[in-house]
Amino acid sequence: MIRIQTAILDKVKNATQLDQLHEFLQYAIELEHSTIPPYLTAMISLKPEKNREIWNIIHSVVVEEMLHMTIAANILNALKGKPVVNKEGFVPAYPGPLPLGIRDGLIVGLEAYSTRVVKDVFMEIEEPENPLNFPVKSAAADDTYATIGLFYKAIQEKIAELADHHLPGNPKYQVTGFFDEDLLFPIKTKQQAIAAIDIIVEQGEGTETSPLDGEDELAHYYLFAELYHGKRLVKDGSSFSYSGAPIPFDAAAVYPLAPNTKVADLPAGSEARRRAHEFNVAYSKLLNALHRTYNGEPDFVKHSIGLMFDVKLKGERLAEIPFPGKAGFTVGPPFEFVDVTF
Repeated sequence: MIRIQTAILDKVKNATQLDQLHEFLQYAIELEHSTIPPYLTAMISLKPEKNREIWNIIHSVVVEEMLHMTIAANILNALKGKPVVNKEGFVPAYPGPLPLGIRDGLIVGLEAYSTRVVKDVFMEIEEPENPLNFPVKSAAADDTYATIGLFYKAIQEKIAELADHHLPGNPKYQVTGFFDEDLLFPIKTKQQAIAAIDIIVEQGEGTETSPLDGEDELAHYYLFAELYHGKRLVKDGSSFSYSGAPIPFDAAAVYPLAPNTKVADLPAGSEARRRAHEFNVAYSKLLNALHRTYNGEPDFVKHSIGLMFDVKLKGERLAEIPFPGKAGFTVGPPFEFVDVTF
């Protein structure tokens, strides 16, 4: 799991004003975004029309991570904060720890899909404090660390304590649409903020008694566990087991992406470098569009969705290109922020 220092939770718990929560909600936005490049890289490595069930499962998680990022931005706006998503420091340096993660904890890179990556990275990212009945390795108990779920719970409790019924932010900054209205809704009141945080935690981790979230769909951790076990998680008497329909995996239908590709690693003047830079431009335009969406232009989300498809398309084309000087590898998506306008 991503281990967060309890000192961060203590800072949240010691807040005496709502504006002292701004930096932590910005961290939440950064954390939700930081999982998307690793998941998208795995998706991009799956060859077209191959391993579609795996692709669909990862895609469903990516869509919900975008939802969580937007919910966190809505909450920050509701507290009169200012989300920032289009600066170089917003994007993690892969491989490395994710935002809020301690440096001797989970290291996340950009790699092609494999069951090893699913187990050692994706399941670790999404692992709840107490996974339900599944044989995965958990970090040893240590009261100096906390989980993502506990981080969100601390913010939730502090909002409940400090906020008036009506939150102080400008309602016109709230982003809606694209998602079901029971998942992405305007956050104008204390109770709406509390309910929105519940959605983030339950979709990622499930509940304390079930692998299902509030929509009766599997939480991210258990979706990735399905991929690792190669079978669907289904009801089995009073519990669940990985005894459902098989999820086939054709390892030969995966592009051998060079891990953690950087534009600077590619020869100057090469097609590979040009395409990798074009990918970074598309990705950075997407972040710029999201920044506008979260900062007073909520209808700009429509443009953001179009840019998401452009990032996907450019990544898929990049994956087909042999990596110059690295026999047996193709070029992976760099996910590096560059200064562009949109």
